[in-house]
Amino acid sequence: MTEDQKLFHLGDVLTVTTGKLVSRRHMEGIYDILNFMTRDNLFTHQLPRAGRECAPALLEQHPQLAAVTGDDVTPENHAAWLEAQCAEFGEELLVQRLSEHAHEYIDPLSELAEKVHPSKIISVQS
Repeated sequence: MTEDQKLFHLGDVLTVTTGKLVSRRHMEGIYDILNFMTRDNLFTHQLPRAGRECAPALLEQHPQLAAVTGDDVTPENHAAWLEAQCAEFGEELLVQRLSEHAHEYIDPLSELAEKVHPSKIISVQS
């Protein structure tokens, strides 16, 4: 394994590829995999964009997951659903970082200002 590769739980990977929150570590799992893949320190509002950047790369790395849509995941069955996926695909997958220019770095506050009127943004200085 190189510094550009890391093992991630299948739930972290499927959260990115399906758009369904099935990571056992919830948001921590999403931050970990997306920050690793993008080499960035993402803010919450940047996660959807990073997920759109990373999902195709994950499916290219693990084409066996392409048919896993998560359409049948519900709040009631998500744990059992994930266990079934782990039984089929394994608990962990080796994930490769995105290529150097595959992720667009955008200043978090600038990106937030594009989404929310600047008058609504309160910047806290320590």
